[in-house]
Amino acid sequence: MATTSSMPPHSLYAQRSLAGPIIRQLAEHGDQRFADRAAWQAHLEQLGITALEVLPDPVQIATEGALWGSIKAHGLLPDTVIVSDDAGQFNVGRHALCWVHAERLVHKLETFTDDKRAAQQRIRSLIWWFYDDLKAYRRDPTLQRKAALRARFDRIFRRRTGFATLDRLLARLLANKNELLMVLDHPEIPLHTNGSENDIRCQVIKRKISGGTRSDNGRDARDTFLSLLKTCDKLGIRFWEYLGDRLAITGAKAVPHLPLIVAQPARPV
Repeated sequence: MATTSSMPPHSLYAQRSLAGPIIRQLAEHGDQRFADRAAWQAHLEQLGITALEVLPDPVQIATEGALWGSIKAHGLLPDTVIVSDDAGQFNVGRHALCWVHAERLVHKLETFTDDKRAAQQRIRSLIWWFYDDLKAYRRDPTLQRKAALRARFDRIFRRRTGFATLDRLLARLLANKNELLMVLDHPEIPLHTNGSENDIRCQVIKRKISGGTRSDNGRDARDTFLSLLKTCDKLGIRFWEYLGDRLAITGAKAVPHLPLIVAQPARPV
């Protein structure tokens, strides 16, 4: 693991509640590059970070930050946008918010009068109308549409309905304007996280049926095979054919290495 702090990780560490003195130790130390995991671990031990028995785990947070710093320093994933439901652990790098989760906040509001229900439904209708136009923009992005959608976002989320709880929520969503409208600058990103949530649904179902794993090795095996299963599914490859080829089963159909298939240019949808 070659790591670097050429992109200072201060804000990332602070967001993950790493203590200020530890952030300063990491930032001010002369060594900022480490050849492998052992060198990084030795660095943390020298700073006394591995001896700290506190939560959240400073070793884990520092290592996650170092890995992200390494990715950025090596110029990897330069155009990556992380789309999330606003969970703090995903708020790294260039970040966008899921529109389905944003609308769900409005949908889940408790309404006790006809006036409040009407205000809620009016805002929900405006959000879904706006969402449909964002989908259209992704298919055909233009500067004119981009400017119009930005102005329309402000009109929707600056309005006051007289329903205090809804008005506070609209102000909160307005404060997330840049992340909710990241798609205007990056029309290639999805508007929601449903795809990612579907990817882990099979893991949740398995856990409900058979419980959790008994060891780290079991967890790693589960994650590896579920990841392979989902990757094969997305690539249109039958998982049993993939296993048959990898396990050298007689008569099994040959399946190319998955990274080679993933790296192929995407076919137009």
